[in-house]
Amino acid sequence: MSDWKRIIIAIDDSARSLNAVDYVGSIAGHLSGVHLCLLHIYPEPPPDYYQSGATLEDYRLDQEERAKLLFAQAKKILEAHGVTPRAITTRCRIAGQQSISAAILELQTKEDYGTIVVGKRGISKAEEFLFGSISNALIHNGRDIAVWVIG
Repeated sequence: MSDWKRIIIAIDDSARSLNAVDYVGSIAGHLSGVHLCLLHIYPEPPPDYYQSGATLEDYRLDQEERAKLLFAQAKKILEAHGVTPRAITTRCRIAGQQSISAAILELQTKEDYGTIVVGKRGISKAEEFLFGSISNALIHNGRDIAVWVIG
């Protein structure tokens, strides 16, 4: 079983995502040996994105710039709780031909993280039924790991 102190915090630009960062910081700031990976997974560009002449590289660069802002905000929260900067890494990736939850689980498996933390998305039951939920997919598909869903 993976070390639960190796934690992926999957973040986006939602308030609930930052609540999850704050929650983890309140715990991790008091622990030694913790390693936090701030992870931002973004979807492929919408089909009409390319009509303006933009490229996949343009999209990637834009998403990475947005992620840098998210990471800076999240790091500030974590460090305010006493988490050392060397305990924090960042990753920004495109989901590609897989779901965001599958991309998160792929990193978790490859790099042996024991805990995944996500903020609960504010979607309706109808949207969850139609499109699924990242947190539900992580809970149902994750193996031998802890999944924390922060509301």
